Amino acid sequence: MSQKAEQIDSFLKKNLNSYIDETIELCKHPSISAQGGPVMRECADTVARTLLRHGFETQTFETPGNPVVVGRAKGKSERTLLFYNHYDVQPPEPLELWTTPPFEPTVRDGALYARGAKDDKGEMMARIAAVDAAREANGGALPCGITFVVEGEEEMGSPYIAQFVLDHLDLLKSHGAIWEEGGIDHQGHPVNLLGARGVLKVELVAETMSMDAHSGSAHNLPNAAWRLIEVLTTLRSFDGKILIRGFYDDAKPPSELDLKFIDEATQTEPWLREKYNVRQFVGGLSGKDIERAVFNPTCNIQGIIAGYNGEGSKTVIPCRASVKMDFRLVPDQDPDDIFEKLCAHLKEKGFDDVIATKGKGRMWPYKASPDNPFVELTSRTAEEVYQKRAIIRPMNGGSSPVYAFAKPLGGIPVVRAGVGYANSRTHAPDENVRLIDFENAARHIARIVEGFGEI
Repeated sequence: MSQKAEQIDSFLKKNLNSYIDETIELCKHPSISAQGGPVMRECADTVARTLLRHGFETQTFETPGNPVVVGRAKGKSERTLLFYNHYDVQPPEPLELWTTPPFEPTVRDGALYARGAKDDKGEMMARIAAVDAAREANGGALPCGITFVVEGEEEMGSPYIAQFVLDHLDLLKSHGAIWEEGGIDHQGHPVNLLGARGVLKVELVAETMSMDAHSGSAHNLPNAAWRLIEVLTTLRSFDGKILIRGFYDDAKPPSELDLKFIDEATQTEPWLREKYNVRQFVGGLSGKDIERAVFNPTCNIQGIIAGYNGEGSKTVIPCRASVKMDFRLVPDQDPDDIFEKLCAHLKEKGFDDVIATKGKGRMWPYKASPDNPFVELTSRTAEEVYQKRAIIRPMNGGSSPVYAFAKPLGGIPVVRAGVGYANSRTHAPDENVRLIDFENAARHIARIVEGFGEI
């Protein structure tokens, strides 16, 4: 271990509790973007004060939604590393499943429990700790420039962040980025995630009559639920293949290097089976094919509403049925193009009466090249910290606004490093971050900062 790495580790061990205390203060804000309100501004102001306190020139920008906070600090190198984070959180319900209240942060059994402790306030504070440690190890000067971008609507699909980036390209000019979230897998291996799928959210509505009718007339009156089921069976086969004409035209297959890294990663099948009690995966997938399937676009049903859903029975024919769906998209698919193809599909199949509405928060897919030097730096420093082989996953199944930064900023590489572990319970009751994971994430990111200016 180098002298600077030792200085970094010593600083973080000595000051860990103070960064946890700052994380606790952030987590006291019930900054639920889905509900909004004055608390969003209050939390943004706390983020701005926190960055200012740690040596960043800080600006708060208004958007049509919640404010975006930007913090900047210059370094010895002309290269700049961007950190993307967000201060908004998911709703905490069901409240009865929390051991302690979600916005009363509690440290127990070596972990901090609170909504946002992991996603994403703990992530942000671990990065601030890393920057402080790197600055300390370099006599008060940063090895490279650092830019924080902290938004308040990630949990709502980041509807305004793409335009914000386009409006502030000079301010955000960077040579690489570390995205929100990251950490270790269920076997303790550090995971470097290089991309995310895009997403298109859609609602389909079928209306067959002006009001519900008695089910005794089901022999001649049309049922909206059945109409919707007829539509859904034309969209996707039972093995997961999407049946919309032209859907796969622009889907880019994984490269040989992508497949190599997927095959070298730890296999998640046993863990998934145990966690979700899975009896059979989509299309009968098993082994490495489960991991490779992340490059398969999806057509998912989030939920269906139709007719009577209370206790007992109500003999009605529903006049209206709706379904909320999302399509997860791979490079180089375009959510707007996919929506047009969906509408054309409905018309072609004779479902002109079914109304399709595009949801907010659509995102485009994006993936960094696995042979980029920044990827190598992230993996090498991770192995030094965690003392385990670093795993590269070319893409995950979820979506995030990586595309909004990476492409406009010149196709910069984007990696992940962070505080998460397999039981962080992100978005669930008892969300938590283990203190050891917080410390290790800061150690890792500080080493990335140390080496980034020399790439």
